[in-house]
Amino acid sequence: MNKQIYNILLADDDDDDCSFFEEALEELSVATTLVTVNDGVQLMDFLAAKSGNDLPDLLFLDLNMPRKNGSECLAEIRQIENLKDFPIVIFSTSLDSEIVDVMYDKGATFYIRKPGDFSKLKSVIENALITASENNFQQPARAHFIIQP
Repeated sequence: MNKQIYNILLADDDDDDCSFFEEALEELSVATTLVTVNDGVQLMDFLAAKSGNDLPDLLFLDLNMPRKNGSECLAEIRQIENLKDFPIVIFSTSLDSEIVDVMYDKGATFYIRKPGDFSKLKSVIENALITASENNFQQPARAHFIIQP
């Protein structure tokens, strides 16, 4: 994996989840920066204010958010020309196979079920960064869409 700094955007309305995510990033062997937005409207406003080179490297997107949920955001992002290939990792408490299939079909890059255990959270975030980098931030075959801790 590259020894670059990964600029990460987290869209999640749960303050505890955001704090755990940030703490997990601080303990990884990978250098990262983190920006957090708390709902889908803030996410879309944030992305609208960015140009191609200013975009984060990777978006971790929660599905259950107020005002505009993650599924709506994903569909909207994929309709924007300069965001069609923007890497998006769905980061959700659900691992319902129908939801996973819909997120794959809508163009998410990867899918992660939020682990309750902090060490697994660190592992799954690092796996996501490594896997995304190795795949040039492109969506893999469906069999490799879900990233496990």
